Amino acid sequence: MPKFKSRATPAGTAKHTKAKIPTVKASVTDDALFDMRWQRAEREIRTPLNRLYGRAMPIDQLMARLREVLARRWAARPADLRLLDLKRDLDPHWFQSSDMAAYVFYVDRFAGDMKGVGRKIPYLRDLGITYAHFMPCLMPRPGDSDGGYAVMDYTRIDPRLGSMADFKRVTQKMRAAGISPCIDMVLNHTAKEHAWADRARAGDPFYQKFYRLYDDPAEPLEFEKTLQEVFPNQAPGNFTFDETMGKWVWTTFNTFQWDLNWENPEVFLAILDIILNLANAGAEVLRLDAVAFMWKRMGTDCQNLPEVHDILQAINQAASVAAPATIFKAEAIVGPHQLVPYLGAGRHAGKVCNLAYHNSLMVQFWSALASRETSLMTDVLARHFPDRFTNAEWGTYIRCHDDIGWAITEDDAERAGVTGPGHRRFLADFYAGRFDGSFARGADFQVNEVTGDKRTNGSFASLAGLESALESGDARLIDDAVARINLGHALIAGFGGVPLIYMGDEIGLMNDHAWREDPDRAGDGRWMQRPAMDWNRAADAPTSDAPHGRIYRALRHILKVRAACAELGGDTPSRVLRTGHDRLFSVLRPGTEATTWVIANFSEEPQRIHRDALQMDPGPWPKDTLTDQLPDVDGDTIVVPPLACLWLRRQIW
Repeated sequence: MPKFKSRATPAGTAKHTKAKIPTVKASVTDDALFDMRWQRAEREIRTPLNRLYGRAMPIDQLMARLREVLARRWAARPADLRLLDLKRDLDPHWFQSSDMAAYVFYVDRFAGDMKGVGRKIPYLRDLGITYAHFMPCLMPRPGDSDGGYAVMDYTRIDPRLGSMADFKRVTQKMRAAGISPCIDMVLNHTAKEHAWADRARAGDPFYQKFYRLYDDPAEPLEFEKTLQEVFPNQAPGNFTFDETMGKWVWTTFNTFQWDLNWENPEVFLAILDIILNLANAGAEVLRLDAVAFMWKRMGTDCQNLPEVHDILQAINQAASVAAPATIFKAEAIVGPHQLVPYLGAGRHAGKVCNLAYHNSLMVQFWSALASRETSLMTDVLARHFPDRFTNAEWGTYIRCHDDIGWAITEDDAERAGVTGPGHRRFLADFYAGRFDGSFARGADFQVNEVTGDKRTNGSFASLAGLESALESGDARLIDDAVARINLGHALIAGFGGVPLIYMGDEIGLMNDHAWREDPDRAGDGRWMQRPAMDWNRAADAPTSDAPHGRIYRALRHILKVRAACAELGGDTPSRVLRTGHDRLFSVLRPGTEATTWVIANFSEEPQRIHRDALQMDPGPWPKDTLTDQLPDVDGDTIVVPPLACLWLRRQIW
């Protein structure tokens, strides 16, 4: 019997037919992507450039030339980086994730050369690193180069470290391993041996306008009335006479570092082209060096002027067209009230740099550690800084390759019951080991005989007391030194931002006392805190019970725990709590899924604090997520162990 398919619909049911959804094939060409990004950013580029250069060049002409630079660099951008651009467009806050942790190193001191860095990627990943900062590695001038910050050629890697091809290969390996490479880009100056400077010395008027040159000393002397000296001992003054040209050259830092003339739009175009070339080579983060000094105006100290932020906005927004995977970090080591604009304030909010060094957190850490007093730290960090930024965050650190400038203002010091000069002198004496009872082994740097101010050199471990403790052989002093280091690492990982670990701090490397034996380094005491990596010590750190092993394992654990706590990322507020406790420093990190209280004890004695001072609601005490244990409590009071940092984490259900 033949079978028939019924067309009837059973009673009580609706008739359903499957609608045919048309298939649409859509593709976006590279040119279309470029055009869309240009439209997105054009206004935010044009506005600051018009303020900066509207009188020097018609803005339409400047924008047309800028677009040509962007289009050329976009056309040359490698395919894998274009894919990364798309990923970052979809996740623009990638760098604010709690799994971001940075490692900062000199290539030669860390691994010999670029190829050696590639072989150390597993070490970085095991530590929990997702961001690798290659300290200055572009072609420097011969001899003293200010640690590589006197760049002779921005298109070449220092031949002693490898080639640009080597750099590209290692950045590819890092991207594959989930590590974002960072490279230094010096904006304020070039080496006097740079090709632009050579052409200027040869009399080329086009390139003479790239620098701040003066035919006689009258104008430089007028500027000097309000300028400060960066290196008063080794390079006093801010101008150098060049005999070949018969002109005075603005040299803020050293005589061999010529300041660029950022009033010239040709300088902007040339530097932007270099930045995009480095981004195409694989740099995902550009550390913009010496940005505070870029713009000059008579009658000022020529630092942190408003035009600097216009330049930074134009650079950032232009890069978002041709290399949107790239972000920028400002190297602006300035006072608290001057620091915030580098992460975007007012009309520049969300448009300038994505990262900036929180040098005030660094200075206040060392101040509290020496004084065992946190009232100044709490007041400065609560009063001067917002609890978060738009599309930006801090780079938090305890030590770096540079000296510590004791950036404590008179007003801030007086609010804490001390004087600015007196407290700065105390800190310099304490960390040079001159103060009675000091645990530190550091040294003075750039002593200003007029003001009496001094800066300080020394590695993290040596300043924290490990060097002196090991010399004494006292187990208690060694334990205290290790605790101070662990306290610092937990603080920068919990405070908010990307924690920056300087090479060797994870294994407690101490001062390098042989730096004076190298003629290219003997004139710069900062090489004290730039020891070569000790790979023997690093190899047994995961299992060693010696101080370096305890430091390494503690840091690795801190970074692992942080990565799992979304509220410790840079897009969560960092609310400094005014607890009234002068031995503890506390920060509240209120996330959407959990809240963490970061509580640091800067004294060698246990400290007690009531939950009300922490703005903590009644209920069970949260666990310390670093130890996965309940803290020592007495009713509504918690006990914070000596030199400890707790991360009390409460889940939001």
